[in-house]
Amino acid sequence: MSTAAIRRPALDALLPYAALFGGMVTLAGGTSFAKSLFPMVGAQGTSAYRVGFAALLLLLLWRPWRFPLSRRDLMGVAFYGVATGVMNLCFYMALRTIPLGVALAIEFMGPLSLSLLHARKPSHFLCIGLAAFGLLLLLPLKLGAGALDLVGVAFALAAAVCWALYIVAGKRLGHLHGGRSVALGMSVAALVVVPFGIASAGAALLDPRLMLLGLVVAICSSAVPYSLEMIALKRIPKRTFGVMLSVEPAIGALAGVIVLAELLSPQQWIAIACIVAASAGAILTTTPETAVVEDPEAMERPGG
Repeated sequence: MSTAAIRRPALDALLPYAALFGGMVTLAGGTSFAKSLFPMVGAQGTSAYRVGFAALLLLLLWRPWRFPLSRRDLMGVAFYGVATGVMNLCFYMALRTIPLGVALAIEFMGPLSLSLLHARKPSHFLCIGLAAFGLLLLLPLKLGAGALDLVGVAFALAAAVCWALYIVAGKRLGHLHGGRSVALGMSVAALVVVPFGIASAGAALLDPRLMLLGLVVAICSSAVPYSLEMIALKRIPKRTFGVMLSVEPAIGALAGVIVLAELLSPQQWIAIACIVAASAGAILTTTPETAVVEDPEAMERPGG
């Protein structure tokens, strides 16, 4: 057997993990790039670009209008879309005043809290303690130099709550086709977010150059990560997928350092590490029967 034939299975096994890592890096990079648009169209305008163009791309890809929905499913899609829109808007509003990695870590408290809602094992309570300690290190318990902005933290916490609601809403749509329900949900999200962008940025949103940059944000923050994660999900066990996804705040923090020059304090790095460890530990110690997120394939990537 040739060396190439031996290496092929190893490369095939590595591909889905590389795809997942690439998706996380692209998402972090896209969000960092999005933040660079804030001086021109604001956080609301950037969020409108991201959600609006993502909705258009998903509608063109899945054409969900060809498949009628029941009244109950329409209500479920509306709830899912509102949660998605508010989550994205709050996350981008948080990014105005707090670093990307910190915002991601706080936002991760939403799905983490949901996964530990029915904690029973000692390991679960250890994860809760780690997460609480990490959050305590991040929260601006005292004012002054180096303290995080209170408004930014409040928006990040609101995004965390919306992420938890988004997961609950997504679970209720689990019987529908994942791509079509995401396309409809993102369209509802656009109806929620775009008016805020128009009110904030006005005619600046129609600048062709800025629209092109907004399309890049949507592609990097939605289309590319979502596509790469679909490749990964077909080959990676869901639990392993979730554990790997838990490192996203750390990747976001690194992207913030490299792209936006957002230097974090040692305390903030420790806090992010605690939340990453808590998230990974919660997934590893939760049985499939009690897991909250059993089908991440049916969900669009939140946040940035």
